[in-house]
Amino acid sequence: MTKAERRALQESQRAAKAAQKAGSGAPAPPAAKAPEARAPQAVRAGPAMPPARRRQPAPEALAGPTKKDPKAVSLNSTELFAHLQQFKRINVGNLLQLPAAANIHPAILQLGLRYADGSIRGANARCLAMLNAFCQMIRDYSTPDGKELSRDLLRHLSEHVAFLVVCRPLSVGMGNAIRHLKLRISTIPPDMPEAEAKELLEQEIADYVNVRIDSADKQLVGYAVAKVEQHGDVILTYAASHVVCRALTEAARAGKSFRVVVMDSRPEAEGRATLGRLLAAGIPCTYVDLNAASYIIREVTKVFLGAAAVLSNGTVLSRAGTAAVAMMAHAHNKPVMICCETHKFNERVQLDSITHNELGDPEALAAVPGKPEMNALEGWRDNPRLRLLNLKYDVMPAEYVTMVVTEFGMVPPTSVPVILREFRQSETTVSGPF
Repeated sequence: MTKAERRALQESQRAAKAAQKAGSGAPAPPAAKAPEARAPQAVRAGPAMPPARRRQPAPEALAGPTKKDPKAVSLNSTELFAHLQQFKRINVGNLLQLPAAANIHPAILQLGLRYADGSIRGANARCLAMLNAFCQMIRDYSTPDGKELSRDLLRHLSEHVAFLVVCRPLSVGMGNAIRHLKLRISTIPPDMPEAEAKELLEQEIADYVNVRIDSADKQLVGYAVAKVEQHGDVILTYAASHVVCRALTEAARAGKSFRVVVMDSRPEAEGRATLGRLLAAGIPCTYVDLNAASYIIREVTKVFLGAAAVLSNGTVLSRAGTAAVAMMAHAHNKPVMICCETHKFNERVQLDSITHNELGDPEALAAVPGKPEMNALEGWRDNPRLRLLNLKYDVMPAEYVTMVVTEFGMVPPTSVPVILREFRQSETTVSGPF
């Protein structure tokens, strides 16, 4: 039996089964007998295919444009960054309306307001202010009757941390400090007197500030100063970094002759504060905007940059625009030094600036200080097709980083996981995000 004959027999049997299932009562047609002809060219054509139907448009498409869903994300907000905490102007009235504001310590309330209005900037400054406020909170804390200090204080601390997050998202260094404090609280014995336990916690906070921040800065500055040549260096820095400014000032006090190029960008323009400190220290400076990076980079001998965090894959989280500066320096074979303390190292892996970031005030992009005539973006909220995005940080790939300067010395970005592993072995982290 040829292939065509077998196909014809299968089709007839299939048709008979279909008729039986239909239950029409009509006898099933007999199975077709295999034809006797065995010529190979006798190929029976299959059943004719129905003509293709043209797909009809959906009724919604014929009805025209529908009414806009009020729950849909507005075009004025950036949908790509909708997962981030959206910027909101915060004042005393807004904070006092929060349900948990009645249980928040006054020092934390004041700190949250200073975070929100931007009077405290910089990763180290924010972390130090937070730890000092926590000291006051612990000093005024009293364990309720029938409660255990370690458990109730952890809950109390978490409420205050959640309040600070409402005011402004935490930095990586702040998160590490909070985890360290929670670990110490969880290890307090239940039978320890309350006064002794609070004194122990205040001492732990003081030791953390002294070892991980203050002493770390001094050690880091010493290693950074050693990278400045005695004569003829032209060092580029971007925006504002306390440790970079301190290192350059110490290098000038050591008698080294060099020039600094301070690069800056809107809307924060933090480089102006750096410029003022360096000029007060007698260091010759040049102030340029970020769009002049390709021109000024030819004069530069090395680049010193600060960092908000260094992640385990070697990427650097820093102020928006830092990645562009590092990329330009890498293209011109200029060494890029990242000055960052190890308390700002994090085990997180990040490949872009979208998954984790912070949104700033979009109104800062619409107005130019000192130039009221530049008002092209005035009333931008009334335009449904216009949206303003003010990102605080960007991510610098590890291949653009020549060396990371820490309190333990200068290490390549590939050695960051080693330092994180050493710290992980020395202390057990507390479960939870913060």
